[in-house]
Amino acid sequence: MRASDKAYAALRDDIIEWRLAPGTVLAEVEQSERLGVSRTPLREALGRLTAEGLTTAGGRGVVVSDISLEDIDELFELRETLEGRAAALAARRGDARTFEHLQRDLLRAPELIGGDHPALHEYYELVGRLDAAIDAAISNSYLAQAMRSLRVHLVRIRRLAADDACRLTAAAAEHAAIAEAIAAGNPRLAEAATIVHLHRSLSHVKATHTSQQKEHHG
Repeated sequence: MRASDKAYAALRDDIIEWRLAPGTVLAEVEQSERLGVSRTPLREALGRLTAEGLTTAGGRGVVVSDISLEDIDELFELRETLEGRAAALAARRGDARTFEHLQRDLLRAPELIGGDHPALHEYYELVGRLDAAIDAAISNSYLAQAMRSLRVHLVRIRRLAADDACRLTAAAAEHAAIAEAIAAGNPRLAEAATIVHLHRSLSHVKATHTSQQKEHHG
């Protein structure tokens, strides 16, 4: 792994997982020492993060980007367009059995979410499998790439929304409905199920973000 790739992967994970909070200045000397890379590959990594929108370059140097309610609205507008279309294409082009298996697993997902020791990592892996199956089914590399770029920001927002068991249980049922519609080869239903899921996710994220902002400023 090249030094710039190593630095990029480490910084990207730290930003997505909120170990580097919005507004954090990524000073070259400090980050070079922390990551064990020289400044040239670090600059390359920071350039990639800025191109992805995870950092911004300005007067103070490179800073971790903020996420506002306006940003969240705009991301979900784009999600609705891309993911609704992808679900419809997957219903036309995908392998029914793949999505039938995913539907079955998603219907069992509440077992991963509830209880004293929730296996949230396994649940998110399952959602990732649904995303990957849709990406593979649509047979459109440009659309798949656009969705992968978007998901970087979505993981960050998901961390912001906290792992609320009630919302995750409802989301699992919504994902199962998407898988079911794709397995049935029904493009309109797959698109509609995706839009319902996104609408409910957006409402939850915004409500959580607003209450966190009030706590922060209160």
